[in-house]
Amino acid sequence: MVRKRKELPEVNELVMGTVRRIFEHGAFVTLDEYGGLEAYIPLNEVSHSWFRSIREVLKVGQKRVFKVIRVNRAKRQVDVSLRRVAPSERKAKLYEWKRAQRAEKLLELAAQKLGKTLDEAYEEVGWKLEDYYGEIFAGFEETALHGKDALEQAGVREPWASVVEELAKAYVKISRVKISSIVSVQCLQSDGVLRLREILTAWKGLEKKYDNTRVRAFVVGPPRYRIDVEALDYKTAEALMKEITSAMTEKAKEKGCSIVVERLR
Repeated sequence: MVRKRKELPEVNELVMGTVRRIFEHGAFVTLDEYGGLEAYIPLNEVSHSWFRSIREVLKVGQKRVFKVIRVNRAKRQVDVSLRRVAPSERKAKLYEWKRAQRAEKLLELAAQKLGKTLDEAYEEVGWKLEDYYGEIFAGFEETALHGKDALEQAGVREPWASVVEELAKAYVKISRVKISSIVSVQCLQSDGVLRLREILTAWKGLEKKYDNTRVRAFVVGPPRYRIDVEALDYKTAEALMKEITSAMTEKAKEKGCSIVVERLR
């Protein structure tokens, strides 16, 4: 079961809950990330919409995203709401939950390989990755990209580091995004070929400013050239593409050549 380090959630925290018991006045759910801690959802916190029976909205065994609205730490009592969860919050929490489930599965595999328990895997790997990268699965992603160095930076030691690196590279697939531009360049001077070469290579080195990016430039058919930029997210890809085309445009002006940049959709 996916877990949290703390014993109780915070007010306004989004939690995953499984509906266990339903009454006319409300329902009880177990909080999946808190060791099955029971929480109560009052009738008026079930839905914005009108309903005749609470059972029209909630079903026993159903897993939903709830928002914590009250916490009594002395009595370990928690109240939650379903109606206060915005669609965007629900989507974000479900995404986080799926990543946490994947991370726990990898921790289980690592523990099995070393003959250790899942609790030990969390202590030796999981919580260290969470402390350093903000999320356990993010630590696995960094390991897939950078190898054992990503684990050592987070304080993960042998023999865990070698096993986790092996699992991350085998099971964590890093998705990339790609954007492309067509650059048309014409240099009519006698030394136009030399000027063109300088323009087309003006961006060299810029990709080193951005982690985990790739740039590929090739001829479509003179005077048209294509630039492909790959990154882990669109924001980074767009920023790098802007720098590349700006560098080429500035160099073209300096060399007295014409240039037109067209983004491919």
